Amino acid sequence: MANKKILLVEPYYGGSHKRFLDGLTSYIDGQWTLMSLPARKWKMRMQLAAPWFIGQLAKVPAVERSFDTVLFSSFIDVAVFRAMAAFLEGWNPRCRYLTYFHENQFCYPGFLDKHTSHQFTSINFTTALVSDSVAFNSEYNRTSFLEHCGSYLDKAADIELGDSIAELYKKSLVLYPGIDFTPLDRVDRRSSKSGVKTIVWNHRWEHDKNPEEFFSTLYRLQDDGIDFNVCMLGQSFKHRPECFEEARKRLDRRIVQWGHVDNIEEYCSRLTTSDIVVSTAIHEFFGIAVIEAVRAGCVPVLPKRLAYPEIFEDRFLYEPGCFYDHLLNVLQTGDRLSVSESRVITERFSWERLGDNYRNWLINGT
Repeated sequence: MANKKILLVEPYYGGSHKRFLDGLTSYIDGQWTLMSLPARKWKMRMQLAAPWFIGQLAKVPAVERSFDTVLFSSFIDVAVFRAMAAFLEGWNPRCRYLTYFHENQFCYPGFLDKHTSHQFTSINFTTALVSDSVAFNSEYNRTSFLEHCGSYLDKAADIELGDSIAELYKKSLVLYPGIDFTPLDRVDRRSSKSGVKTIVWNHRWEHDKNPEEFFSTLYRLQDDGIDFNVCMLGQSFKHRPECFEEARKRLDRRIVQWGHVDNIEEYCSRLTTSDIVVSTAIHEFFGIAVIEAVRAGCVPVLPKRLAYPEIFEDRFLYEPGCFYDHLLNVLQTGDRLSVSESRVITERFSWERLGDNYRNWLINGT
């Protein structure tokens, strides 16, 4: 592995994408070269990042352009990259092209016009088609992608591409993203001195995480006289749902933290002093934030859908319409997870456990 020259191409180097690549290069030996763009303007990245990266490679001396493997995220048009790379002097014609799908555009609940969204779903489809191997961060991600690809092809009444789905299935696999638990494991766990349980939200402050249902449930708990605190972590952006500002006013005396924490030690400390981590998401292909909170000892309260059922036991999942009841029960009866229990649940997602799987994929595509 150490002799393999691997080019990492990431047009959205931030958030979970950045942490994934940082962990990969830290825990797995290889001759890594990273080419990246900042994590913004994802639609433009999908359309134009491929020729831009080829332009950057053209500036590199030809003797330095030969790679054994190129690893992409799904925010790039790999078909365009692969076609243009063939014209680069010094490019290895036997180079293997691998793509890691952190998400897929077929299932993203965005505000794009349906006609516009086809552009991005088709890029995901052709990217998978031209990649030598494709990995997904959950079975839910893989299954939903392949099913939607099938529906997409069914619309082409006079074009028969039925075999494509079978080919995609054969060259696809599930590789959970590795997580570095070291910062969390270093922090001493402390219970709240007041005895009031803290609910933590450590997701992005965006519509696909369904903050409206989360806050409306907290208002109901508050109106019913249930005591709790709330810790609001996670990234927020220039444009965010209006419900956050309303919540800041209505939950003011219960808020122990409001806003993203950049410092990793402080972030971990906030998790280890919280009691319950919740999700109301309508879009989640894996859930690193939840797993981190569980590692810190938080009891998860999660919807019985998306990627959560393949990762967590039923006792942590609520049925549709049952979020309030499930959360209330945990607030009244649940204790934080012990160190041993939280590690049993999360350890399989550590880089130490997943490293061999990634080595096999990067070398052999298996």
